[in-house]
Amino acid sequence: MRKWHRWLSVFFGVFLLWIATTGVLSQVAVLWPSNRPPAELTTPPPGFVCPEGWRCMPPRAEGGMTSLVGLFHHLHSGETFGPIGTAISVLSGLVMIFFSFSGLWLYIRMWRNRADRKLAPRWFWK
Repeated sequence: MRKWHRWLSVFFGVFLLWIATTGVLSQVAVLWPSNRPPAELTTPPPGFVCPEGWRCMPPRAEGGMTSLVGLFHHLHSGETFGPIGTAISVLSGLVMIFFSFSGLWLYIRMWRNRADRKLAPRWFWK
């Protein structure tokens, strides 16, 4: 298991770094402070009532970091690179799930081996 964990991390590490970076950038772009839209865009027309169950919000200001959200999303999902990019993105997600379980499994094995040798159990090894 350790061999698979290491080899997959070497290959998919670059893709996971790409996905993590573009995901963070897309969230930063959404949260980045931007100029408020003009008042005529934020007020509804006379007589407008938001339908029940709908979430009516004024339009976001375009420009600055907010206009990059779509670009970051397409880079994050791999859509920019076509079907191969999307497939690599999906595979990277599956590998991340594998890393979570295999890393936990390896840690538990080390914990048990340490307990079998009658060493003091610790959360981390030196």
